Amino acid sequence: MEFWQVLVPFVVATAVSAVSTPLVSIVARQIGAIDRPNERKVSRRDGMPLMGGVAVALGACVGLAVFVITLGLDGESIRKVEGFLMGGSVLIVVGALDDRWTVAAWPKLIFQLVGAGVAIHFGFVILQFREPFTGASFDLPFWFGALVTTAWVVGVCNAMNLIDGLDGLSAGVGAIIALTLTVICAQADQLVGVLIGVALFGALLGFLPFNFPPARIFLGDTGALFIGYTLSLVALDSYIGGYRKAALMTFLVPLLALAVPLLDTVLSIIRRVRARQPIFNADRKHLHHRLLETEGSDRKAVLSLYFLTACFCVIAVSFTKLQGYAALVFLVAVIVLTLRLLRNMGVHYGPGSATTSAPEGGDE
Repeated sequence: MEFWQVLVPFVVATAVSAVSTPLVSIVARQIGAIDRPNERKVSRRDGMPLMGGVAVALGACVGLAVFVITLGLDGESIRKVEGFLMGGSVLIVVGALDDRWTVAAWPKLIFQLVGAGVAIHFGFVILQFREPFTGASFDLPFWFGALVTTAWVVGVCNAMNLIDGLDGLSAGVGAIIALTLTVICAQADQLVGVLIGVALFGALLGFLPFNFPPARIFLGDTGALFIGYTLSLVALDSYIGGYRKAALMTFLVPLLALAVPLLDTVLSIIRRVRARQPIFNADRKHLHHRLLETEGSDRKAVLSLYFLTACFCVIAVSFTKLQGYAALVFLVAVIVLTLRLLRNMGVHYGPGSATTSAPEGGDE
């Protein structure tokens, strides 16, 4: 595939997202899909329109559709694109319902499981594992591969939802990760992953001017869940594909690219379990809350997390060039430095640091 062909979904997605965002903002206000600040949210601007994710999803989907119509894809690739569109629609529906009426955590989880099931049905499933040092390959039982895939999709969806706490944060971090995973899919010759990744990247760039501090519209759960779902499938495609196919170390690459939102999620769970509180309870100890305290402004905190995400993404791309024990040594070094970074940031995860509140969700 030529480089100019990749620009088709990117340009279309960017334009559609940018044009539709103001329209989505108007519709959101009219139907009452607006933000209602509370004690756990950073934003104190009552009446801010939500559902910005509709514009992002519209841009990404139209960008993909234009590519398929004008340039075409083979049957297997079209099937995977269809699976992405169908599963993504499930997440858009539950996100829109939550933005308008607020949906409890467990019903949202059911929708995420359905979305994961759709993705698995259309071929986004891990069915093989390769031991990184000897190269021995193992086929996984379908039920086990489906279980791991489901956990991955749900985990990334919730990670992007949890990090959606400052103006422009989830959109910007999502764009950086999307670009990184697109590069990794290109290395693996995974056309579907490249197309979905570049379409999401373009859609987020088109939306970001309206969402960067000070925001005029929020992504809402519609956007956070759709971004998480899309990134999880692009990451799966990079793992399932041809680049050191199904090797354990290869699976660590998308983990590194998604390190910031996944770390935030893991620390939140540890914090609440140790405090003996439900894991869906909210608190103000997320990474963005800590950075907001130290940096003093939304914009500085957001830019700091952009930089941190970009650093992990550079490490992820570099990691694709390493093999065997060199990759293991490099991984240990990254873990040690990350733990030190978290300590320097003053991230808390012990008892007493979580507070009971409304169910967790995007809290711009």
